[in-house]
Amino acid sequence: MKDRAALLLDSFMEQIKPRHEGEDEFLQAVEEVARDVLTVEKASSEFTQARALERLCEADRIISFRITWRDDAGAVHINRGWRVQHSNLLGPYKGGLRWAPNVSRSVLKFLAFEQAFKNALTGLPLGAAKGGADFDPQGRSQAEIERFAQAFMAELGPHIGPDRDVPAGDIGVGAREVGLMARAWVQQAQRWGGALTGKPLPLGGSDNRAEATGYGLIHFLSAMLAEEAQDLEGKRVALSGRGNVSRYAARKAMTMGAQVISLSGRAGTWYAPDGFSTDALDWVLEATGDAAQTPPAHLGVDFREGARPWGLSPEIALPCATQNELDIDDARALADGGCRFLAEGANMPLTAAAEAQLTRAGVIQAPGKAANAGGVAVSGLEMQQNASFARWSPERVERELREIMCAIHTRLKAERASCCTAGGGIDYRRAANVAGYRKLARAVVDGGVL
Repeated sequence: MKDRAALLLDSFMEQIKPRHEGEDEFLQAVEEVARDVLTVEKASSEFTQARALERLCEADRIISFRITWRDDAGAVHINRGWRVQHSNLLGPYKGGLRWAPNVSRSVLKFLAFEQAFKNALTGLPLGAAKGGADFDPQGRSQAEIERFAQAFMAELGPHIGPDRDVPAGDIGVGAREVGLMARAWVQQAQRWGGALTGKPLPLGGSDNRAEATGYGLIHFLSAMLAEEAQDLEGKRVALSGRGNVSRYAARKAMTMGAQVISLSGRAGTWYAPDGFSTDALDWVLEATGDAAQTPPAHLGVDFREGARPWGLSPEIALPCATQNELDIDDARALADGGCRFLAEGANMPLTAAAEAQLTRAGVIQAPGKAANAGGVAVSGLEMQQNASFARWSPERVERELREIMCAIHTRLKAERASCCTAGGGIDYRRAANVAGYRKLARAVVDGGVL
C-alpha cells in the first residue's frame, strides 16, 4: 500500500505529464523535486492554495528560433535554437547556453527547471533560464564558429539584457564563444552592458569564471567531508569528463591532497592507479585525437577504451560529464568498491535507478543544484562587477565563491530536521530540493497571481 507521499506524487505527475509529453529529461527532473517537496507544500495552506510547485513547473516562456549560417565552403546550414526563460521570481533570468547536437527543448527545460532551484540556493538575486542550439562546434573552424555565434545572437539578442536575461556559457560554449556573442549584443543594442557572463577578461569577464564550477564543487565536497569529520587528504577521487568542470575540480582536489585517479571522455577512461601527477593531468587534458589513447609510460596513466570511471574503487565519485551518465550498474560498482561520497559536477548525472541504488547503499550524495552552483555563483559575481564597473582580484572572487558554497551547505544543514538519512546524516538531495522550494514558493505567494 502506498504512503501519503507516494500518492501525492502519483496525483501530481498525472497532472504534469500530459502537458510535457515526450519530454523525458524534464519529467525526470520534476518528479525528483516533487517527490521531496509535495509534503512540504501540503503542510502550508499558502503554498497549497497558490499551487506553488505546479506553477514552478511551467516556464514563463520558451523562445524558439532558426539559425541560418554559411560554412567556410559557402554552404548554408540551418540549426534550431531555444531560450527557456523559466522564472524571474528572484531576479533576471540566468543560465547557460549549450551548443551540442543532442540539445533539445526537453533537455533545456529540465536544465532551466534545475537552474531555478540552484540559483535560489546561492542566495543571489538570480532568476533561472537555459538555452542553446543543436549545433556541434566540434570540427568547425574558428571562422565558422564566429559566424554561427553572430547568427545565433541575431535571434537571441532582442530577448536578453543585463536586467532582463543574462546567459552564460555551457557545453560547447566557452569564453571565446561568449565573447563573440557579447560583442554582437553590444553592436545590436548600441550600448555596453553585462548581457552575458563568462566573457573574456578584456570584454568585462571575471577572474576565476572558468574555474568556478570545478572549484565550487570541491569547496562543497570539503564541507560535506567536514560534516563527517573528514577531509580530502589521501582520498581516492574518481571524476568523469575532461571539460572545464572536471579539469578544475581535479586540480583543486589535488592541491588539497586528494588522489585523483580518473578522467574520462567519449572513447573511454584515463586511469592513474596511484593518482595523477601534475604532469600526467596536464598531458591528459591537452592530448587530442588517437594520441590521447596512448599515454607515455612514465606518466603512470592507463587508457581504458570504452570504460567508465565508476569501477575503479574510489572513495569519492564526482560525475562531471552530462545528464544520466551514471546508471544502476555504475552505482552498484561504486557501492561495491567502497564509495562513500558522491557530489554531482554535472546536472542530473544519475539515472533515477542509480540514485536509488546509491541511497540504499548509504552513499552520501550531493545533487548538482547544490554542488555545482559555483559556476552561476561567479556569474552572479561577474554581474556585480559589471554593474559597478569594477574588477575584483582572483583572490577576492575565490573567497566569495568559497563563502557562497559554504553558505549553501549551511542552508542544507538547516533542513536536517526534515531531511535526514536513515543514519541521521543530511539527505543533501532532499535538503536542496526543499530549501530551494521554500524560497521559490515564498516568492510565488508574495508575488500574487501573475
